[in-house]
Amino acid sequence: MSDHPDTLIAALVDDLRPAAPLYQSRGMAYAVLALLAGAALVTGILGMRPDFAAGRPAALPVIAAGIFLVLALSSASAAIAMARPAVGARRDGWGWTALMAAVLPAGALFLAVQDGMSGLVQAFAPAGLYCLALGSAASVLSAAALIIWLRRGAPSSPPRAGLLVGVAAGSAGVFATSLWCQHDGLPHIGIWHGLTVIVGGIAGRTLLPRLLAW
Repeated sequence: MSDHPDTLIAALVDDLRPAAPLYQSRGMAYAVLALLAGAALVTGILGMRPDFAAGRPAALPVIAAGIFLVLALSSASAAIAMARPAVGARRDGWGWTALMAAVLPAGALFLAVQDGMSGLVQAFAPAGLYCLALGSAASVLSAAALIIWLRRGAPSSPPRAGLLVGVAAGSAGVFATSLWCQHDGLPHIGIWHGLTVIVGGIAGRTLLPRLLAW
């Protein structure tokens, strides 16, 4: 190879191809479609809660489902934005939503401890494992959509991006599960639905950085 600067530069850029721009709105559209697809699969296979289907839902499940939906969208938005690194950009708004959602498991644990051993046994009943497994399974589509999007870009912090993907996907899975779950009590919703998001975040932070590194 010639040492002439023009020749060197020409050799370096010879294989470059223009990249398609990454629009935040398009990434969010994919995330929303994946979330809705997960919800449709859960309700299509298992059915919807009778009170939801009848249009007379109980208050707590609606509030909890709404909180997890907002957390899914806010953390997905933060993850999608990481595909386009920007100096000085702040993407920590999702953290306030996460703190809001954390009220549910915190309240559930408070009530369980207040009721003593019987409350803890009821709150951690093995039946909740089904919601944990179902929510994790329903999160796969959302996780896949976000991973594909981020791999098109260049997240500056793969561990943080993995955490956001896990939280967003776990929250999307919880939202889908909430449309079917028959439990109305705060102990079940706070602990098992909240645990699904926590597991998703840990899994994303631990397993995804290698997939997202560039």
